[in-house]
Amino acid sequence: MKITTTRFGVISVKKDKIIYMPSGMLGFPEKKRFVLFGHRENSPFLWYQSVDDPSLAFVVTSPFLFVPNYDVEVDEAAKSMSWDDADENDLELYVIANIPKGEPDKITANLIGPLLINIRKRQAVQMVIASSPYSHKYSLAVRQ
Repeated sequence: MKITTTRFGVISVKKDKIIYMPSGMLGFPEKKRFVLFGHRENSPFLWYQSVDDPSLAFVVTSPFLFVPNYDVEVDEAAKSMSWDDADENDLELYVIANIPKGEPDKITANLIGPLLINIRKRQAVQMVIASSPYSHKYSLAVRQ
């Protein structure tokens, strides 16, 4: 299937690669279908592109690349999605990155709103961690 995007033009996506989000992303509850694909070769970042809105795409990354001891409880989110049969190999966790225009050195990640994807079921949910030691603006800039 072909989808039109603002950033990437028309891209081809296999239907079995579409990820369904019953509740959508925070702030975008009506956008329920997304695809995940690499940013560039060897980049730690990926794109989470809406299939329903050509202009909606999020930059995501693994939190473990920047916070190796990142620890969030995913059981309740998995249960809310009826993923009772999911094992840890089925689930992938991403965080949304924010790169201010023209200021890539000020890149941050939202560690309290991770994206949990069941890769076997091709479903996802954005979690909200209310009581957390993490920040919604965790700096990903290279520390010296």
